[in-house]
Amino acid sequence: MSAPTTLITGAGSGVGRALATLLAANGHLLALVGRTRDALDTTARACAGSPRVICCAADITNETAVAGLISATVSQCGRIDNLVNCAGIAPFLPISKTTSTTLHETFGVNTFGPAYLIMHAWSYFEAQRGGRIVNVSSLATTDPYAGFFAYAAAKSALDSFTRSAAKEGADIGVKVFSLNLGCVETALLRSFADEALVPRSRALSPESVAIIIAELLSGSRDHESGSCIPLPGPE
Repeated sequence: MSAPTTLITGAGSGVGRALATLLAANGHLLALVGRTRDALDTTARACAGSPRVICCAADITNETAVAGLISATVSQCGRIDNLVNCAGIAPFLPISKTTSTTLHETFGVNTFGPAYLIMHAWSYFEAQRGGRIVNVSSLATTDPYAGFFAYAAAKSALDSFTRSAAKEGADIGVKVFSLNLGCVETALLRSFADEALVPRSRALSPESVAIIIAELLSGSRDHESGSCIPLPGPE
């Protein structure tokens, strides 16, 4: 297999876009998923090195839409080898201002969406006897800022999915990882943290994160399957 197929959520910006351009240069076929078609089209134009790029504007909290994403990827690319769950939202709210809507939205994008994608890709991984999943998580799972009541819990559940899927996937060649990130220089970070709180020098670049994800997809770190790998920002 010379050209693996990789599905990336959150591909319209940040880490998802950086990963897509890196994998395109390495010859991956790409399925780019995000909420906004214009943003996905911008990413796609940066992925000229890929043999094939498909863009799927969809809401990953809708299981029916997710099933369609997986089917479209396999139909148009022939198979699915890698799933990277980059999409995420991070409401920064004190508990006193957290609502049931906040909880549903945060768990929908950060937890249920990735779970739906894993569930619907799983039968293809079983048939192929292999696949790799990278869940982009957060150091907030173990050391949350005050204000990350919903976000930290949602990413903690995602880490639990990683451990469970790695155990269940061991017999069929499926490797699963969580990447627990510190602050990353993205629009999401700047939506709740200005440079006085998190200087740019203390934030990871999306490109540096993409390099680590590409390593996990390459097979060189398969012995770490089931792990929640910390990636703090620069000191």
